Amino acid sequence: MSDVSVTVYTRENCHLCAEAIDTIERVADEEGVAVEMDLVDVDTDEQLREEYGERVPYVLLDGSPAFKYRVDEARLRRKLSE
Repeated sequence: MSDVSVTVYTRENCHLCAEAIDTIERVADEEGVAVEMDLVDVDTDEQLREEYGERVPYVLLDGSPAFKYRVDEARLRRKLSE
């Protein structure tokens, strides 16, 4: 897989969100995969806040749900190599 679109639904002061973003960036770099990351703060939109609530981080890879709360590094590596 070459360029991968990554969307992370997040919020301020979310340590799990920061951890997820760091893991995605590190693993993509190690795998030589370019990622285009879009960070979406759910607290900036009432509809997003209602939809995701406390379920952040919520990660989409190329528009498909991939991870919730934590990014599993081994699973991410497999998904990036597909």
